[in-house]
Amino acid sequence: MRPSRRSTSTRAKPALVPQRARLFLILALASCTGILGAPAANGQAAGNVSLPAGTRIYIRLETPISTTSSHLHGALTARVVREVPASGGFAIPLGTLVSGEIAKLIPSSSPTQRARVLMRFDRLEIPGESPISFSAHVATVENARETVLPDGTIQGVLASELPISMIEKATAKLGQSGSATGVDVQKESAKLLGKSDTTINYPVGTDVDLVLDQPLQPSQVFNSAISDRLSPDALATIQGLLSNAPQRVQGKDGKPGDPINLVIVGSQAEIQRAFQQAGWVEPERATEQSIWRSTRAIIGEVAYGTAPVSDLYLFGRREDLAFAKMLNTVAKRHHLRLWRSDVRTAEGREVWLGASTHDFGYDVRPGVISHAIDPNLDDERAKVGADLADTKLVSAEQLVTRPNPLSTGLTATGASWKTDGRLLAIVLEPSTGSSSPSQ
Repeated sequence: MRPSRRSTSTRAKPALVPQRARLFLILALASCTGILGAPAANGQAAGNVSLPAGTRIYIRLETPISTTSSHLHGALTARVVREVPASGGFAIPLGTLVSGEIAKLIPSSSPTQRARVLMRFDRLEIPGESPISFSAHVATVENARETVLPDGTIQGVLASELPISMIEKATAKLGQSGSATGVDVQKESAKLLGKSDTTINYPVGTDVDLVLDQPLQPSQVFNSAISDRLSPDALATIQGLLSNAPQRVQGKDGKPGDPINLVIVGSQAEIQRAFQQAGWVEPERATEQSIWRSTRAIIGEVAYGTAPVSDLYLFGRREDLAFAKMLNTVAKRHHLRLWRSDVRTAEGREVWLGASTHDFGYDVRPGVISHAIDPNLDDERAKVGADLADTKLVSAEQLVTRPNPLSTGLTATGASWKTDGRLLAIVLEPSTGSSSPSQ
């Protein structure tokens, strides 16, 4: 961070000028020769900056976890995927290595026993810095069907909690009847619907939220990996678009739904590349096959990463692009929809509007069977921005405010939401050699 400059009189005393010049020269030489210590590569001394207990650190696993193949005390590694803010900058930069071990590993050995895993991370390795020991526990495994206990232990599901278990019990009785039909029904059910699985399995790329148990004192603070200011041209283009664009998308019946909370500058190919690198996928269109696969995933309480999203409308048409991120249950997922606008930046780059929400269960009410969304839309907005920033395909991100911003409302299915009313504007790095607005 650069200190602010105070205006001074242009009539400096002649006798002081040589002294100041000599002082600056001495300081410059001292810095270059190491007398004052080497400055941070992209940061500054932290001083009295401290991360308090309760601070969240968002990490992404680089080691897979499984209650059937992992080992107790096995080594774990992960990477920080969101910069951790501190006074004057960021205390933990993107890409910081986080390491630890599997402190507890209990497979499920009976239908009434839950599998358990405790991941304990206790070491940070910031490039160019000495390793830092810290104390934290797992608070959330994003989009997991499992629950996390207060001490960070991940607790698995029971077979009896899975909808498929009721079908398995019914077909098992038919199979035990001894009739050929009963046996065939049991086999066909297992073939079509799969079998209940209570194993805890987290692949590489699983997003985990840690919470500090004790304060952490960083040695320095860092600058952000990307700019938090858009170019004047891009900002003016976006503000002009927002002054006339709808504030919310609509359901097929015309009911107002999710508010617009994203703006992305880039071509379709650039957007698809960025989200793919961030671990998001494009949902399938709704067909008989995809609807059946969704049903099977719901019954088995398993993932179906490319499950269709319902169509929402902006500018009189359904979304042009959609992206989702899921883990091990179809009940939970990050997802968003994007619409291409008819405006371009001065460089001819496309500007897209988007609406992002987080499914975190089911919303079953009279006349409604849908996913329930996290009402705090700003958390999902931040998730999208952080995931894209981590790809290094973003040149700038900035929160912008539109005229008459919204703060609360209902989705097209009647679920409530809240927001601070701002939109996250994201400018993607242009593809190499690209300049055409039609890209």
